[in-house]
Amino acid sequence: MKTYPVDELYREMAFIAFHFHWPLSELMQLEHGERRRWCEEISGINRELDGISENPFEMIG
Repeated sequence: MKTYPVDELYREMAFIAFHFHWPLSELMQLEHGERRRWCEEISGINRELDGISENPFEMIG
């Protein structure tokens, strides 16, 4: 059985906690897929607010 890298786990949890201010107890209850999904959603929000496209060749106007 392959385990998830601990450094990556902490990075994802810190990312979510920074943006949503969720406590450690809630972050620890998230399944891997759910945690990754929240990271993707936060990243998408940040890209939109910064005016950065998911596709670097596409212009946001």
